[in-house]
Amino acid sequence: MSRAYILVVDDEPDIRNLVKEILQDESYEVAMAEDGKSARQALRDRRPELILLDIWMPDVDGITLLKEWGENEGLPCPVIMMSGHGTVETAVEATRLGAYDFLEKPLSLAKLLLTVNRALEAEQLKQENVGLKRHVHAVHEPTGRSPVMLRLREQVKRIAQHDTWVLVTGEPGSGRETLARYLHSQSVRRDRPFVEVNVSSIVKGNAAQELFGSERDGRIHYGRLEQAAGGTLFLDEVADMDLEAQSQLVGALDTGSFLRVGGTEPVSIDVRIIAATQHNLEEAVQEETFREDLFYHLNVVPLHVPPLREHPEDVPELLNFYVDWYVNHEKLPYRHFNVGAQNTLRNHPWHGNVRELKNLVQRLLILGAGNEISQEEVEAALGAPDVGSALGGLESLVSFDQPLRQAREEFEKVYLEYQLRQHEGNISRMAKEVGMERTHLYRKLKSLEIEFKDKR
Repeated sequence: MSRAYILVVDDEPDIRNLVKEILQDESYEVAMAEDGKSARQALRDRRPELILLDIWMPDVDGITLLKEWGENEGLPCPVIMMSGHGTVETAVEATRLGAYDFLEKPLSLAKLLLTVNRALEAEQLKQENVGLKRHVHAVHEPTGRSPVMLRLREQVKRIAQHDTWVLVTGEPGSGRETLARYLHSQSVRRDRPFVEVNVSSIVKGNAAQELFGSERDGRIHYGRLEQAAGGTLFLDEVADMDLEAQSQLVGALDTGSFLRVGGTEPVSIDVRIIAATQHNLEEAVQEETFREDLFYHLNVVPLHVPPLREHPEDVPELLNFYVDWYVNHEKLPYRHFNVGAQNTLRNHPWHGNVRELKNLVQRLLILGAGNEISQEEVEAALGAPDVGSALGGLESLVSFDQPLRQAREEFEKVYLEYQLRQHEGNISRMAKEVGMERTHLYRKLKSLEIEFKDKR
């Protein structure tokens, strides 16, 4: 299984070889570069997870390389600077440019290993925190004791022990991503990255660069495949991938390597693919919107996440799980669902599946009062007018699990689309209703990409 890949850049052969031996003894994979030119080439060949960079080299100094690599998208990984003639000013400059730490030569082997370990751990935590900001909870076992959920968990545990590709199907909100993260956590790749790509959110025509990265004017953008090196790449809503990107992905799977956009040198890949979709890919193959060969690559092991209405006996446990989570992680007041409330929710159709239940719990904890959530309160919450449903079946008005700015924009879009429909496209009447100046309203509609024809 893939190990952390470290690039050592130093013009002194003895130091390069010594550092390499030390790191290899600790089970790291190590590449070496003797100067700036070979270091640049090493970064083109493969994305490292850590760089040990000497400052003084014959062709270009390490500070210049650090500045070069940090431009545009920032450093590709943590960088630890090394120097036998360092000054405080040099260390400060390196830190300002994004270096993780600064080691003086002669190197203390104990300090070297400690700094390397801390840098890799800090980067892993950074990536996990980025993921957690987008998701309501960390990795956990899919909740439920119904026969269907017990069987699903057992399937995942068996599949996780084999490095096969997996296709996860299920309705929106049913927990496909939770299942994918759980599978990764049970596999031998658990200590390597889990990288998510929401295919449906990729700008049209940009899928190849997003997945494979790019090379332009000597600058490298690492795509999601390289970011997931040694770990798992989760392709959510894979049915939305354009045919050109599908073709390139098939080529990468067949050869075990790919070309970055604009690149000429192949890049090897070692990654597990978990794909997810709410659509029937076999039908998409028949309709020629999804490649048949890619379907067979992805569909090595299929897993289906059942909709919540097919295992309603798990509703009470799910309610308890999300109450505990919001109490512990968002400091919301603890409230429990009484028997009548639980019974009502067991019989609810749950068109939005587990996501709808999660949002309902959060809403009741935020807006309710008292320790107990009653049947009447639940019925009132379920029966409340839902603007989203009037706009095409959205299960809730807005997700709370995102930054405030995005939540505000999402609410504004739903609200203005609703008002646009209510006033049959008449912007003047709509502006009066929402209390906005008409010119301002036009700008707002365009900024939110809301299509309209002004019917006066």
